[in-house]
Amino acid sequence: MFELSRKNQWLVGGILLLVMLATRVHVSDHLLDASWAVFFLAGFYLRNAVSFGVFMATAMAIDYVAVNQFGVSDFCLSPAYWALVPAYGALFVSGRWFAGQYQGETFASLGKLIMAVIAGFAVSEVISSGSFYALSGTFAEVTWGEFGAQLLKYSPHGLYIMSLYLSTAALLHIAVRQIKQVNTTV
Repeated sequence: MFELSRKNQWLVGGILLLVMLATRVHVSDHLLDASWAVFFLAGFYLRNAVSFGVFMATAMAIDYVAVNQFGVSDFCLSPAYWALVPAYGALFVSGRWFAGQYQGETFASLGKLIMAVIAGFAVSEVISSGSFYALSGTFAEVTWGEFGAQLLKYSPHGLYIMSLYLSTAALLHIAVRQIKQVNTTV
């Protein structure tokens, strides 16, 4: 199982919180929201399950401030908003699962990473989109066919964004491990 020291967990956790703050505040359209990738990475890097609560509370606080202080649209704030807890929980758990499967930079690990990302994304997407579709009051009639069409329309973009952030994180992870190996052999 992949584990960081307590000091490094604090460092990585702080960086992930800053990334979520910078991308979730929705003040700029130039930075795409990294929250889904952040919750997956928090599951991978942070051992303490309490960290999920910290990240969830931070996400909600960011949304509150964005809507109430920066005039960001409250379109997504509906009774369905609370479904983000299990949706983000699915991402956190899939990251945690991958931490237990990680065997270094191998093709086996890459395959398990892809499996964890797709499974976590799929569960999170069904929960978050399904709850919004059913509970937000935005859609007059809720049908499975229409919901499926919405999933097919919007999921590829969400998976693309999450994959961009996770690819960047993977490259940073590999670079840090390589630097660490070089420094321990010198």
